[in-house]
Amino acid sequence: MSLQEAIRSFLHELADVRLASVHTVAAYRRDLLKFMAHCGADRDLDHITRTQVQDWLVACHAEGLAPSTLARRLSALSSFLDAAVQSGHCKTNVAAGIRAPKQPKRLPRTLPPEQTSALMQNTDRLSDNRDLALLAVMYGCGLRVSEVVGLNMHDINLHQSELRVFGKGRKERIVPLPEGAVGYLQTYLNERSELFSAEDSEQNQAVFLNKYRSRLSIRSVQRMLKERALQTGADVLVSPHRLRHSFATHLLAGGVDLRAIQELLGHASLGTTERYTHLDIAKLTEVYDKTHPRARKK
Repeated sequence: MSLQEAIRSFLHELADVRLASVHTVAAYRRDLLKFMAHCGADRDLDHITRTQVQDWLVACHAEGLAPSTLARRLSALSSFLDAAVQSGHCKTNVAAGIRAPKQPKRLPRTLPPEQTSALMQNTDRLSDNRDLALLAVMYGCGLRVSEVVGLNMHDINLHQSELRVFGKGRKERIVPLPEGAVGYLQTYLNERSELFSAEDSEQNQAVFLNKYRSRLSIRSVQRMLKERALQTGADVLVSPHRLRHSFATHLLAGGVDLRAIQELLGHASLGTTERYTHLDIAKLTEVYDKTHPRARKK
């Protein structure tokens, strides 16, 4: 089987069988097409060598790509070749065992509580009720931006104060809704109900809508956050994922168990959640340096 045919088959399986998100499929497509451009679309899978994979990574490095990008590309290629081996399209995964470039450890960026409070100030925006509800849900529940814009009306249970969320790989989880978020959400849903007749509401189940009464996009949420930060005096570097990082960090600082945070965030591995402990240790070190008598130089 040619490389081009195998990639097409893999992407189809990823989208229709594994039910990966649109963004995941697009990311795999970009990385695999880069590899195909390097090797040639008509090259047989069994003729791809380990040296070619290594040469491709060297060429990517020469373009000035970050170590994280190189690691992602190698991971995408290795996953593709694993699937090809399982499908019988090639004999071995020649990318297996190739080490990705070492990446510098970066702590997740977070917002202090006063910055999140600033974002929650009332404004004169026409969409203020929607924006406040969206922010309260996204920060209060630690949702990914794709999860919050993907919410449907039947995913909300205000009586039980909980949400049904579909994360990566359409993995379902139930998350609790904080009391404050329930209030903001109820106000917005009352406003939303005035926009639709009962019949229209059945057809459009998206919770968060744009001015055209269709589902809000990820890009619109990112833009809304920037505009709101400028208007309220909050940190203009705010992003949906930074709110998610803040949610996890603030819970950890409040003494919540790491396993519980893992469940709330929908992380498949505890190792992904553990990076937030480094933030807490950094904070403790700062407090130690400022207060402990042995920490100060004489």
